[in-house]
Amino acid sequence: MGLSTRFTELFGVRHPIAPAPMGGSAGGALAAAVSRGGGLGMLGSANGDPEWLARELPLVAEAAGRPWGIGFLTWQIDADAIERALEHRPRAVMLSFGDPSPFADRIRAAGTVLIIQVTDLEEARRAVDLGADVIVVQGTESGGHGARRGRSTLPFVPVVVDLAAPLPVLAAGGIADGRGVAAALALGAAGALVGTRFQATTEALVDPSTTKAIVEGRGEDTERNRVLDIARGSRWPSKYTARTLGHPYLDQWRGREAELAADPRARQDYQHDVAQGEIPPLPMWAGEGIDLISDLPSAADLVATLAAQAEDALDRAGRC
Repeated sequence: MGLSTRFTELFGVRHPIAPAPMGGSAGGALAAAVSRGGGLGMLGSANGDPEWLARELPLVAEAAGRPWGIGFLTWQIDADAIERALEHRPRAVMLSFGDPSPFADRIRAAGTVLIIQVTDLEEARRAVDLGADVIVVQGTESGGHGARRGRSTLPFVPVVVDLAAPLPVLAAGGIADGRGVAAALALGAAGALVGTRFQATTEALVDPSTTKAIVEGRGEDTERNRVLDIARGSRWPSKYTARTLGHPYLDQWRGREAELAADPRARQDYQHDVAQGEIPPLPMWAGEGIDLISDLPSAADLVATLAAQAEDALDRAGRC
């Protein structure tokens, strides 16, 4: 039957579902599989690394004739990264975390759909003023980075839907099955951006230990923190913390972020422990919806499953 929304109409896709462009893990194979499955595949380029793009962009080209997009961490890129992406004619470019104004006009001038992710109302207003074509509303339940002082998905989405109307809005944060997609549509969103659930797919570029941790994890195992960014020397802006699964350094330094930042030996120890294989190379990003993840499907099958679950949930809600 299909769920037709402003998002599906804008992109010509069957399902109002896109994977979060998770830096490094949402590679070309994942994006292509989602596009083949009827969603909008999103490549997660993060900082626009040329070598990574050269490897992954040909893979998403497998979705030739089907729309796909690419996402960047706005604070980490320059104009060259945008130009490299636009050369491959993505249907959409998504900007997250930082000031999108230096890049917005160039993206729109290329005839590319501009998607801006927002984590608070100030960012939402700025996205509207900059002429975003789609706004992603990220609640604090999301895995990975998000607002240190943000709002939960349920109350945040309808506020931005009203603010941004008639622009299509995607809900993000804590959505891990079709019931979450249905809830997003009921809140007025035109679709859902799904992160952690797509980490646990056969095409995701993640270490098997991370996949195992996600499948076995629980929402209460996740925690939003800055500790791991500080320990690994990441330059993420302090207004954005990251929701991760448990970690030895998080247990050791929780509540002592200033002390950690002032201790170069601790950061050296972190790199040593990574090199020795005592801790994972990257934190295990995971959202609060992790309890709903129990298998490792292909991304194409997952899109169809989420859409079918959403239709069923909306149908049942309509009969209540």
